[in-house]
Amino acid sequence: MTPGKASVEIVAIGTEILLGHLIDTNSAHVARVLADSGIDVYAKHAVGDNAARLEAMLRDVLERADGAITTGGLGPTVDDLTKEAVAAAIGATLELDEPSLRAIEERLRSFGRTGPLSDNNRRQAMLPAGCVVLRNPHGTAPGFVAVRADGKFVACMPGVPREMKPMLAEHLVPWIVNTFGIHDAIYTRTIHTVGISESLLDSKIETLFRTLENPKIAMLAHDGKVDVKIMAKAGDRAGADALIAPVEAEIRERIGAGIFGVDDETLESALLRRLEAARLTLGTAESLTGGAVADALVRVPGASSVFRGAIVAYDNAVKTSLLGVDEALLRERGAVSEEVAIAMARGACERIGTDLALATTGIAGPTGATPGKPVGLVYVALATRHGEAIARRLTLPGNRDDVRRRSTLGALDVLWRYLDDATVAMQPAARG
Repeated sequence: MTPGKASVEIVAIGTEILLGHLIDTNSAHVARVLADSGIDVYAKHAVGDNAARLEAMLRDVLERADGAITTGGLGPTVDDLTKEAVAAAIGATLELDEPSLRAIEERLRSFGRTGPLSDNNRRQAMLPAGCVVLRNPHGTAPGFVAVRADGKFVACMPGVPREMKPMLAEHLVPWIVNTFGIHDAIYTRTIHTVGISESLLDSKIETLFRTLENPKIAMLAHDGKVDVKIMAKAGDRAGADALIAPVEAEIRERIGAGIFGVDDETLESALLRRLEAARLTLGTAESLTGGAVADALVRVPGASSVFRGAIVAYDNAVKTSLLGVDEALLRERGAVSEEVAIAMARGACERIGTDLALATTGIAGPTGATPGKPVGLVYVALATRHGEAIARRLTLPGNRDDVRRRSTLGALDVLWRYLDDATVAMQPAARG
């Protein structure tokens, strides 16, 4: 063990997790909290409700790391075998912890249960001798930290997230920090990008991956966007910011256009902020997205300051009657075409009365494809109140939901790139 540092591995316990019947969200939460607290996470594992396999897993973990942190297997049922495996792994015996027993009795009484405890509930108060008990006011199962003779530890918490999360934050993390004398925590800044592929972004900043130690950087691609995370280890936020600032400036210079925000900012909130600053209003005309673009925008509080409304024109007759798309154009070019997308956007500008309008049309599948127009073909258009328009053709992979979700992001990306263009100089429409 190294003073000021602690390394752990996370073990999620439960056959239902191992078989994929239950998604393990606990490990991600535990890893994030530990990392933010300056505790090094070496690995994550899953093991079923089998005492021998869990004991072997814990012994292996303690060969590599300072401690193992487990979630699950502390309940009252016969398959809850965590404590037995932990005791065997560290060479301890199980003993009745009287304060835990009283806490279990009090909690069950609060639920109206009277009479003596069942053997199952008493089993929950059987803990490794000499362990540090982690109280659980949100459930019956206490957590604990069992320390081996050489100072390595196994910390166990319930698998129920509403019980585990406060126990982790209020009891376990402080114990690790105090025990190992950890003074530095990890602070992060996340830079959000859109419209830049992961490979292109990697090529722009790859040298930073190889040369930086503190801060370090990482990339995460999700939902058509790519984030660059800057992680600095420091004693406080101010110290971390001093480390992060020059790296962030370098990353911004290398990436250029495409950065829409940092940390908690979303693409939608960034778009609305920029529209409001420019005093521009927006509407949408949507076919395959069915109102999803509008929905994404109005989820942001205060969207009404710039967003005026949406026309969901799924059927061609609605494209004609509500958006003024020419019937001859629909017959000649088809609903899924650049020309119709532009006509829809122009129609939305005129009918809704906005400075800008986005339009989407495409084939989400699984049916509807024609020769030359496959599933995943999408057109996004943006028009101004002056009649200018731009359009983008997208070929999107995935199932129906994937295509619709990616089309929504594609529309927002078109708007972001338009607003990001330094040559754009529009005057807002007169306000009545």
